[in-house]
Amino acid sequence: MKPKTTVIRQKAIIPAATSQVYEAFVDSKKHTEFTGSKATGKPIVGNKFTAWDGYIMGKYIEIEKGKRLVQEWMTTDWPHGYAPSKLELTFTDRGEDTEVALLQHDIPVEQADELKQGWIDFYWEPLKNYFKKQKPLRK
Repeated sequence: MKPKTTVIRQKAIIPAATSQVYEAFVDSKKHTEFTGSKATGKPIVGNKFTAWDGYIMGKYIEIEKGKRLVQEWMTTDWPHGYAPSKLELTFTDRGEDTEVALLQHDIPVEQADELKQGWIDFYWEPLKNYFKKQKPLRK
């Protein structure tokens, strides 16, 4: 029997230039700064990465620098028998801000609510706060 999965869709407006928001996701030093937890990896297709002190892990599948990331993505408490999810992040310039659109396929149904809230609590809000503390570069 195939494990039951679902999809997460979210959008967040981040108060910074698109290039800065993209870099916060792919630059392990910046990712560590805004989350407060260690991140590793370089954004090269096929390379592996970790975030949140190794709680999140995966690999880069597609990269359109500054515009789009596609990753294989899972956590250390991913249920046995489930393949990694497919995470797609799209970065769109909205003047002074950046819209980040998240599309995450193949989420184990039993983890969907926790992960939906996790994106808000551990990514969107920290990213907003990170850039509010800085004087962001504008294009």
